[in-house]
Amino acid sequence: MPATTLGQLRAAGHADRTVKEELRENLLARLRTGEELFPSIVGFGDSVLPALERGILAGHDLILLGERGQAKTRLIRHLVELLDERTPVIEGCEINDHPQHPICARCRALAAEAGDDLPVAWIGRDARYAEKLATPDTSVADLIGDVDPIRVAEGRYLSDELTIHYGLVPRTNRGVVAINELPDLPERIQVALFNILEERDVQIRGYRVRLPLDLLLVATANPEDYTHRGRIVSPLKDRFGTQVRTHYPESPSDEIRIMEAEARPPAGELPARAPIFMKEVLAALTAELRRSPHVNQRSGVSVRFSIGNLESLLASAVRRAARAGEAEAVPRIVDLPAAVDSSLGRVELDTVEEGREDEILARALAGAILSVFRRRLGGFDFGPILERFAEGLVAETSDLTPAADFLEGWGDVPGLAKLLSRLGVEEESPGAAASALELALEGLHLSRRLNKDLYASGGAAYGGLGDEA
Repeated sequence: MPATTLGQLRAAGHADRTVKEELRENLLARLRTGEELFPSIVGFGDSVLPALERGILAGHDLILLGERGQAKTRLIRHLVELLDERTPVIEGCEINDHPQHPICARCRALAAEAGDDLPVAWIGRDARYAEKLATPDTSVADLIGDVDPIRVAEGRYLSDELTIHYGLVPRTNRGVVAINELPDLPERIQVALFNILEERDVQIRGYRVRLPLDLLLVATANPEDYTHRGRIVSPLKDRFGTQVRTHYPESPSDEIRIMEAEARPPAGELPARAPIFMKEVLAALTAELRRSPHVNQRSGVSVRFSIGNLESLLASAVRRAARAGEAEAVPRIVDLPAAVDSSLGRVELDTVEEGREDEILARALAGAILSVFRRRLGGFDFGPILERFAEGLVAETSDLTPAADFLEGWGDVPGLAKLLSRLGVEEESPGAAASALELALEGLHLSRRLNKDLYASGGAAYGGLGDEA
């Protein structure tokens, strides 16, 4: 049974540690056992996590620099897992005072009066974490605190510390405070924040209170804002002992792992699955945009762009399958344009010409499809398929064309089993076959080995070179 009084806590030999000591010791315990630190974080094992571990072991406050969608906030939230499962506090304390070291006026008086009978409560990890998005309207009262007029009306003097209603930072004493997008915090608020963290005093409406808080401060910022624009006051910038640079997934496989973990498939009984090569196209599209000179790279192309594209792609397949009465929804190449258009707002384009957004996106999508086609199907014998088109075959498709209808005009598709195998499709089904065949046809078109006519309705027809499809 956990201790309920200060006397019982002392008798149990409870170790009194600061937050940074607690994080350091718990991190060391994990490192010794070889336990994976943050299993849900993908692609940071050899780059970001080592820097983060060094910062925690050094006892530093941390700042994470990276463009949007680089898992900075998720990484910070995982730090809570390094805190003790439960920790003792003085019962009823607003700022989580340690029973052996009370710092607020209320708890100091209570400890002097109760002695070893001081009541002790236990709080979990989640109660020791606070997160604030820095916005221009953030006030000192939000972060530090303000005078509570109700307490003044009860008869206390303004100079009485008990009139203070503490803000987010003091209320997370003995925990982790995260401030997202720190440069967006007004400079006067940054100064107030530095004052409470470094000088350990609270200054509210001219009244000063010494408050030796125990916490880990972690902030996030865009590298451009942090290093070039000078939007963080120098004393506060100096507070962060370790700078951790995050990055986007460095390989398509990491991007796909994140998509698979985060994408929410459309709800319902109709099963929806995207073949691996379709996920590779989405990952390649994101990579194309991250390299594009037409995209604002200071803003970046978030992983959420890839996740949203996969969700929209699956939704498009479900829409077709529901209308056609198909048993399974499998995305195809014809679903890509509409699905990607729905996520275009996530990308900031740098172009002086109006109306070029669709052209830039279409070029990037074509490059993504072609790269997957060449990597997966380079050297594949398309001779038998191309002969069908030379004989006059026209393959029509649209986002509402059922897989069976698309395949019907082919009869036996030459080399279909081998094509599916090359594309990593293990289970043959009409949906998977249609999806694989569409990728092959689109790749052949982009390689200038087939013609493709687009319909105003959004459909398309593939035909042999020189044919009027």
